[in-house]
Amino acid sequence: MSDAPVFAGFSKEAVRFFTALRKNNNRDWFAANKETYERQVIEPAKLFIAAMGAKLKRLTPGIVAVPAVNKSIFRIYRDTRFSLDPAPYKTNLGLYFWDGARPRMEAAGYYVGLEPPDLMLGGGMYVIPDTLLGRYRKAAVDPRAGAELRKIVAAIRAVPGHTVEGAHYKRVPAGFDPAHPNAELLKHNGLYGSYETKVPEEFYSAGFVDFCLEKFAPFAPLHRWLMKLFG
Repeated sequence: MSDAPVFAGFSKEAVRFFTALRKNNNRDWFAANKETYERQVIEPAKLFIAAMGAKLKRLTPGIVAVPAVNKSIFRIYRDTRFSLDPAPYKTNLGLYFWDGARPRMEAAGYYVGLEPPDLMLGGGMYVIPDTLLGRYRKAAVDPRAGAELRKIVAAIRAVPGHTVEGAHYKRVPAGFDPAHPNAELLKHNGLYGSYETKVPEEFYSAGFVDFCLEKFAPFAPLHRWLMKLFG
């Protein structure tokens, strides 16, 4: 019998860490609390990714789940080189499970984001790369693919608490009919389902995996639509 640790939930201390970081976003505070970050955030996050990745394969067989920073765990350090905000750290935990051969940030997938007191679960593409936007827009107005997308979006929005996000542009792109049934979707530069809630009790137990799987399930048809389009 293996003695390898298994995911048993995140701790209240993990939530308190990010709450405190928001008020103390400086290198001295982080250095003093880095052990807490590693033990209460990174270690359970790695276990969660392994457990969640295995469950997600039921929805999406090709899902990639790599329990490492800069893979399924977004790094906490902010790139401040071109930012007016000098804060050195992100005040959230971001976890990503992606699909296909594209680079992680160009691939469709499922996202878990903790930013106390809130939790956000997403599925789809947060940003569609500029090189793929043309292909997306053509598909959105295609008689068959566009009708399928419209049905998928309506089904997600019909699930309590679930929305479809990614709108970016104020106007329908030039060359497309503003009266098209998918005109609003043409204003997107991202396309993803979203579910937001206060941090649930399940977050602190092994049941968080099944909680996420249940919330991700309505996003699976959108994920498949994107994968069929982009691969």
